[in-house]
Amino acid sequence: MVAQRHTSALAAIWISLISNVLLTIIKLAAGVLFASPVLLADGVHNAGDIIATVAALTSSMVSKKPADDDHPYGHGKAEVVASAFVSVILVLAALWIGAESIRAMNEPAGQESWYPLIAALVSLLWKQALYVYTIRIGRATNSKSVLATAYDHLADVYASAAAVLGIGLGLAGEHYGWAWATYGDPIAGIIVSLLVLKLAYEIGRDSVDILMERNVPAEKLEHYEQLIRNIDDIKRIDRIRAREHGHYIMVDLRVGVPGEYSIQQGHDISREIKQHIMNADSDVVEVMIHLNPWYEGED
Repeated sequence: MVAQRHTSALAAIWISLISNVLLTIIKLAAGVLFASPVLLADGVHNAGDIIATVAALTSSMVSKKPADDDHPYGHGKAEVVASAFVSVILVLAALWIGAESIRAMNEPAGQESWYPLIAALVSLLWKQALYVYTIRIGRATNSKSVLATAYDHLADVYASAAAVLGIGLGLAGEHYGWAWATYGDPIAGIIVSLLVLKLAYEIGRDSVDILMERNVPAEKLEHYEQLIRNIDDIKRIDRIRAREHGHYIMVDLRVGVPGEYSIQQGHDISREIKQHIMNADSDVVEVMIHLNPWYEGED
């Protein structure tokens, strides 16, 4: 199961990498040949995506390495680091797109062409298909690097949609004599920069939360707690917490069991707790349990 999830995640990232290379060439060529600021900006954004996807690919490979003496908890956070790197790439891309669009606003409107519109439309459809594919794989494998790649594709969907709208408005403005519409291209670029900034913030916030070892959502903790309470020998739950470590979860808990139990009985209870939680949630790879003595009459 773990091997299959790893293979699916790697395949999704490889497909994304090849697609980003092809789309970057198409967008930059069309943007330069037909002087389209929004398409040129989108092409530069795609070039940044190549770097981000390579980082995601590398981190996905590293994160699947088993624990060793230097990394006893595994290498799962390599994916989180890559996710944070993607957010930085998106911020830089958003700032560049915004700056180029503002510069274009202060220059005479260029002559629009149908070719950039076709290139933007192809990119929109291509990126939407990639987003749907990678978000499904990312959620199925809980791979932070694949999820970051998926959201990077979503940013490209925004950019391509704005490019289609901006170039389309420019063509309509030239045809119908709408002076304001001839600046639809750079206006769309500014909107794209804001959308990409928002997406970068969301990816970066999630990465920081995991690196700071924030607790998993309350409903997940409640689920674990209910599983533990269903075990007869558990008399008290003193503490339960869990944290994401990249694509997997680690659970820490302290529970009370009858104080007269032997070490063997305590060991069997710990194993039962671990099996209950790991069978119920395939993302959990480690459950660390501390047993406290409980005696009749205690709260």
